[in-house]
Amino acid sequence: MYHLKKYGCIIGLLLLAITGHAQQAVSPISLKALLNRVNDKAPTLITDSAAIGIKQAQAAETRSNWLPNLKLNYQADVGTNNNTAGGYFGFGIIPSNSRGVRTESNTNAALTNLGIAALDWEVYNFGAYRAQNKVAGSDITVEQNQYQQSKYQLQAYTIGNYLQLLRLQDYLSIQARNIQRNQEIRRSIQSLAKSGIRPGVDTSIAEAELSKARLNYIELNNQYKQVQLQLSAISGLPYQSIVPDTSAQAKLMDQGNIATMGQVDTSNHPIINYYKSVVQNSLQKENLVKKQYNPKISLEAAVWGRGSSVDANDHFNSLSSGWGFDRNNYLVGVGISYNLFDLRHRQLKLRTQKAATQCADRKLEEQKILVANSVNQADVDLTTARERLLEIPHQLKAANAGYRQKLSLYKSGLTDIIELNAALNILYRAETDYVQAKYAYSSALFQKAVAGNQVGSVLNLLN
Repeated sequence: MYHLKKYGCIIGLLLLAITGHAQQAVSPISLKALLNRVNDKAPTLITDSAAIGIKQAQAAETRSNWLPNLKLNYQADVGTNNNTAGGYFGFGIIPSNSRGVRTESNTNAALTNLGIAALDWEVYNFGAYRAQNKVAGSDITVEQNQYQQSKYQLQAYTIGNYLQLLRLQDYLSIQARNIQRNQEIRRSIQSLAKSGIRPGVDTSIAEAELSKARLNYIELNNQYKQVQLQLSAISGLPYQSIVPDTSAQAKLMDQGNIATMGQVDTSNHPIINYYKSVVQNSLQKENLVKKQYNPKISLEAAVWGRGSSVDANDHFNSLSSGWGFDRNNYLVGVGISYNLFDLRHRQLKLRTQKAATQCADRKLEEQKILVANSVNQADVDLTTARERLLEIPHQLKAANAGYRQKLSLYKSGLTDIIELNAALNILYRAETDYVQAKYAYSSALFQKAVAGNQVGSVLNLLN
């Protein structure tokens, strides 16, 4: 039994060594490199980029609205020419017959053909075309700012997960040391138990603590891989290759003037820019509503030719004589159209659009307040984290000394396993508190950088 436990201990140490070696064998990736990779490969950004192309195509379509309608028509028909007087409303397809009223019914067949080229061009509509193009251009700007906002949010998501990897990596190192300490305690207990100095129950307690430490390591390793998988999904990198650069936190904490980071960059902030473009887009739509109900000036033109097998004397000749054009005509005119009820339509639609503009403007002001509050909250968190970092080394030093003293006393038979485990837990808590303090400091720092649109400035400190 003793040999089995001994071999199990050796195997456990080998597994920990192999795991640590495997993680060290992979070259760490810097946060800046990871962010660049995400910007290039993230599926959501690729989708948003395609959406910009749709808006650009729609804008090109809108710019062609000024083009005229030029329709070419030709038809050849065989039928009767037997008219009578009377007016009618056209609905469906009503055949046309150009001959006047006949004194007698005549159902002889006649062949006619007709060719028409007709132009219909809305040449001027008092700025409606220009307003349509401005709205289309504004739609592109909104979509582009939506893309930048997606990049901004994905940047924050990537930074958050990267910092989580750093924290979990530290936790894994602490847990590995905790396993080694528990193994050291177990070996001491086994030696003391053999000599009869310690009871056998201490061995069982040590085994339970060692197993608990191993289970914690397995759980932490699982969490580490889950975060790697999340980053892999947005970067396209194999999850095993996403190993954070452990020197990043040290570089950040070495910067004494990091709290003096610049104020919020509202002139180029992705979130604020997006809502500004929404407000501008709504204002452009207001202008379009005003313009689209204006009068419309149109140029109308047509040229046509016509032939028939019925001559001017109302003789029904052979059908073959109906081919070709006997008469040619043209017509050119300028017209203006305006619906008087459009005044009411414009008033109602403009009222609706103004309400949308007001709502967008309020959302813009709300986002400005939220961004400012995020920066202020990050300042408070940063100050607290810095104070905690200054105090925790004292706790860690005392906890480490306490554990070493308890271990010596236990080996000398002057204390029991319960007190030793309590000292070990205090040391473990002090180490995890230190890791949490480093994480809180880095997280607050990047929270301020993200909220203030100053991530580039912080990344430059890591080079």
